[in-house]
Amino acid sequence: MSDITDVDVNAPVAKAARVVTHLVDADAHVNPPPTMWADYLSPQFREHAPRVESDDQFDYVVFEGERRKVNLLSAQAGRTFEQYKSEGRLSDQRLGGWMPAQRLEDMDRDGVETAVIYGQSLLATANLPLYIDSYRAYNRWIADFCSHAPRRLRHVSYIPMFDVAQSIEMMKEVKDDGACGVCIPAWPHSAEMLDAKNAPMMVIAGHPGCGREYRDAEFEPFWKAACDLDMAVTWHLGKHQVRFTDKVNFLPDLALSKPTMLEMAAILVFAGVFDKFPTLRVGLIESGAGWLAWSGEFMNRIWRMQRHWIDSPLKHEPSYYMDQNVYASFIEDRVAVLLRDEPGGRNIMWSSDYPHSETTFPHSQNVIGRIFEGVPQKERDWIVAGCAEKFYGLK
Repeated sequence: MSDITDVDVNAPVAKAARVVTHLVDADAHVNPPPTMWADYLSPQFREHAPRVESDDQFDYVVFEGERRKVNLLSAQAGRTFEQYKSEGRLSDQRLGGWMPAQRLEDMDRDGVETAVIYGQSLLATANLPLYIDSYRAYNRWIADFCSHAPRRLRHVSYIPMFDVAQSIEMMKEVKDDGACGVCIPAWPHSAEMLDAKNAPMMVIAGHPGCGREYRDAEFEPFWKAACDLDMAVTWHLGKHQVRFTDKVNFLPDLALSKPTMLEMAAILVFAGVFDKFPTLRVGLIESGAGWLAWSGEFMNRIWRMQRHWIDSPLKHEPSYYMDQNVYASFIEDRVAVLLRDEPGGRNIMWSSDYPHSETTFPHSQNVIGRIFEGVPQKERDWIVAGCAEKFYGLK
């Protein structure tokens, strides 16, 4: 086994043999350098930007009195599984995670034509104005990153869900800056529950117990605006959160985090949100997809048996909305491919998760060849390109 301290994560990687030539990555990532905040925060907040310190072993991000080692789990592309490490230096990250020219080189090596890019956690602060501004700072940075190759690099922006009017305003801003979607937390946000320790994860988790759900009438203007703007709305991981630094619970958490994303979709389906907004497109990103067909069948059954006494408002069976309004992405999921024609399991999209520790890079073409063995080309091409293009409005 190689010594991980000697691994050059940015060593050249040979180009993969092409299984498919038109490949759209529905969920890739970036790792903005912590130094970017000083340039992209609004001027009144830049004095509060994080800074970087180093010792003989690690780089540290210093912010609001906290000094944390650089976490590398989101930047393992280029290492073998045996070489993964969770902490280190910024130089241990793959350059394509934050430099667009190197990103395009890695996409070429992996045979990816277009990548839809998501980001990382925002600032760990309980200072609400600073926290909100960190969304805008990140969204400005990712728009600049993708501007280097706007046809190949497409981005999803992050917006907070404290106040619906503010969320709509920010969705319009990022649409104007070229975003093909927005990412919102599994639960809405609550200003009263904002905590510096949990603030980064709150970007995708929101605030459990806030007493608000997306089925509430309060959010109808948001769904209408998403339809009017033709904007995909996504969730990235769900209501069961992963304890990334806990070696005992990390794998059980990771397993549970995928199918529990059904909760967000089921809440909208059973509340009749998609009957009110039939053109609304929502995405369960990095959710896996093999469980979707089961969920469609199960939700159909319980709805048929229980719909009368609960006065269900639905015009169609639940699987209808799953196949019309709900999309999901997977990394390596042969089961999802085999169940692609089952009700509820039809809107599935392939992704590489580059440069995270689950990435298929630089072997994406081989993975696709294996999990799509025996699948007709037209059906394969829908899952590896067409579905994502429809969901994100890339054409």
